Amino acid sequence: MRRICVVLLIALATASLALGQSARKKERKGELYFSWGYNKEWYTHSNVRVMQPSLGNDYRFSAISGHDHPGWDEGLFNLALSIPQYNYRLGFFFNKKKNLAFEINFDHTKFIFADQNAHLTGTLGNRAVDTTIAFNRPNGFFYYLNNGANFLLFNIVKRWSFYRSGNDHIRIDALGKAGIGPVIPHVENAFFGNLNDPHFQLGGWNLGFEGSLRATFFNTVYLEFSNKLDYASYSGLKIYQGTASQAFGTEELILSLGFCIPTGKHIP
Repeated sequence: MRRICVVLLIALATASLALGQSARKKERKGELYFSWGYNKEWYTHSNVRVMQPSLGNDYRFSAISGHDHPGWDEGLFNLALSIPQYNYRLGFFFNKKKNLAFEINFDHTKFIFADQNAHLTGTLGNRAVDTTIAFNRPNGFFYYLNNGANFLLFNIVKRWSFYRSGNDHIRIDALGKAGIGPVIPHVENAFFGNLNDPHFQLGGWNLGFEGSLRATFFNTVYLEFSNKLDYASYSGLKIYQGTASQAFGTEELILSLGFCIPTGKHIP
């Protein structure tokens, strides 16, 4: 009888160890994720400097205001998915024990400077100027980054777990993100009636910090809501016979739908 009990205890211990190892094998070392979403922005006041040496111009519009153009505020789903202000994230958790990830973070944001009285100072036609003008299209002025102010960031991501259901079908996490990268604006403008050739270009750099709440379902699909602060510095923006420069801060709200895929070997 004693031998039978010993055998049973050994069998139970072996089974328990096997089950524990099997449960641990359900989690893999890596995790790839991708999301697509849409955003809303608010911008700080900023200065736009215009330099046209061949025209004798070096002037500045001071403390101008800019606004975004969400695209679906005039009707939901009435435009192609890539026209409204969208964003995507592609990331990889390379260390799930420490919950660290690397992420490519792109925001198709829009900045519009138009329809306001703007204070202009500097040199215009080789003469000093200090005046206020009506900055609008009928008067020959507009300044659009409307096909994108376009923030591209390379982020380091840290994740904190808030909640996991007993069967792990629902998980709620907080994420902190920080990164730096180039801006890729689409530049379209007119100053004193002189139009540029609208184009995309590398036009400076930006850095950003993002806080997110992510709800993941069945370890596969997730919803993520983010609040992001970004600072972007634009330089060498092509205009008629010259360049423009500008820097501004952005507060951004983002709602995304994403998918995650476990990768790599099982965690031992």
